[in-house]
Amino acid sequence: MLRHTRIRHTRIRLAATAAVAVAAIGLTACGSGSGDEIVDKPKAKASAKADGGDAQEPAAEKSSAAPEVAKVGDTLALKGMESGSGLDVTVVKVADNAKPGDEFFAPESGNRWIGVQFQLVNTGSKVYSDAPMNGAKMADGQGQQFGTTIADITAGPSMSSDVRLKPGAKALGWIVFEVPKASKPATVTFAMDSGFAQQAGEWKL
Repeated sequence: MLRHTRIRHTRIRLAATAAVAVAAIGLTACGSGSGDEIVDKPKAKASAKADGGDAQEPAAEKSSAAPEVAKVGDTLALKGMESGSGLDVTVVKVADNAKPGDEFFAPESGNRWIGVQFQLVNTGSKVYSDAPMNGAKMADGQGQQFGTTIADITAGPSMSSDVRLKPGAKALGWIVFEVPKASKPATVTFAMDSGFAQQAGEWKL
């Protein structure tokens, strides 16, 4: 059982590494633009459009309100490097201090796992193919950034390391981050093309 589990995780690592290499090749060929663009304004929800309560709010109060930023449960519309590539990305849930899904893998001493459940919907005109975990990062209130770790947690199924979505299709799964126990997560970000896309979505946690 131990040997089988290690082989499975090794294959996932190889797939993720290959995705990074493919994205790097595409970046060299297409260029990455002059700098990253942070997208943090969520898409309007259907219920908000149907709600007539906003019409009674004073105009001055509306103008003084702080701009809305994405949080858990919100969807951001992101674009990839290639023309016609796009995703609607939703941070569905967050599991702090997530429990390992098996007895063979656990956070290092002094660390903990934080799971983030992402939903990806292909809004583009071409097939989306990537290892989504390569494009996700987490940051704490001190500005420390943390990458993803390959792990299964009890909260639910992990996001596939090889997602392929035709236009209109969606994928749902957990991506895991390993952070110090003392760190308080502040934001999570996601970018297409294994993180090389110019646009990066940001959610407050």
